Amino acid sequence: MMSGLLRLAVIGFLFLSAVYFIVRIYMRSLEAERLEKKWQEQGRPGTMDDFVERGLKAYEGSLRRRLIWLVYVVPTLLVAVLIYAVNFM
Repeated sequence: MMSGLLRLAVIGFLFLSAVYFIVRIYMRSLEAERLEKKWQEQGRPGTMDDFVERGLKAYEGSLRRRLIWLVYVVPTLLVAVLIYAVNFM
């Protein structure tokens, strides 16, 4: 019983870690594209690389960036509820 639960936890953690890093890279690239478009719309103030770099530093502390952690939380809670429902209800 415990070895099956441990195996589920390890495989689940590895899978969710892969999903997390893929989503993180994708969201960062979307933010960089948005910043590049914003730079062009604002009349190209300074260099684009500096503008995008400052924007990405601000993005690192944003709520949107922190919400990516839900990739770990939501599936873990769903599996826990499912295990509880199957075994105790």
